Amino acid sequence: MPGIKIITDSTADLGQELIERYRFEVVPLTVTFNEETYKDGVDIDTQRLFELVKKKGALPKTSSPSPATFKSVFGKAIGDGSQAIYIGISSQFSASVQNAQLAADTFPEGQVHVFDSENLSTGIAQLVLYAHDLAAEGKTADEIMGLLEEARPKVKTCFMIDTLDYLHMGGRCTGVQALLTSVLKVRPVIEVVDGGMRVAAKIRGSRTKLLDWQLERFAKDVEENLVEPARVFLTHTGVHEDALYMAEKIRHIMPEMREILETPAGSVIGSHCGPGTIGILYMLR
Repeated sequence: MPGIKIITDSTADLGQELIERYRFEVVPLTVTFNEETYKDGVDIDTQRLFELVKKKGALPKTSSPSPATFKSVFGKAIGDGSQAIYIGISSQFSASVQNAQLAADTFPEGQVHVFDSENLSTGIAQLVLYAHDLAAEGKTADEIMGLLEEARPKVKTCFMIDTLDYLHMGGRCTGVQALLTSVLKVRPVIEVVDGGMRVAAKIRGSRTKLLDWQLERFAKDVEENLVEPARVFLTHTGVHEDALYMAEKIRHIMPEMREILETPAGSVIGSHCGPGTIGILYMLR
């Protein structure tokens, strides 16, 4: 039946379970090592990515889907008379939203809507699931776009980076910074603000100390009655035990939280943050 179809890209890190549960269309970004090209979430995941980085000693190049790819996806989505809403990674990180808009402009006005999440990973997924909920309530596409605008600054994205090696290889930090992080065990906590990333804190000590720092910030928002109790994401690059630890703490901090969702970061996100990364992502009221 015609309706409103929510589309996103692979950097939303939804995980296969949620993609299948909600039947989302996910457009993959590409990951390229020299002549070898992979589709994020289709034929490469973070484990395979880290193996290839170790083997080749270099990071891959990542690229957004082309306007032609988006046009094909959008055309199929609206083929039954539906409207489509694409929610993509921040335009400060990728050309995906720009390419999607180029494709959307080839269709009659109002058939395809493009929304810049100004976020990454499951910060995008928060908005994707919110849009799905709104569509299920019977909201129109225009209403959903307006409510997404209101919700966008309410997404809180925070994650710890265990090693700066990947940021160093990608030219985002110096060798000295990476060495000091390794020797002194000082790890950054990154947050997304206004579509870009910034360092929220630099924590020295054990991984548990970094996990607790994120949990304490979440607890403060809960104490101030700021957290929307719909869902919280714990998204990581292969540290399941950390996710279990954080999930248990979250249940204690906010028993009314309806869903605690653990998802794996995809290979595009993983190529920037590296192994051992874990984030907590939720929405404010």
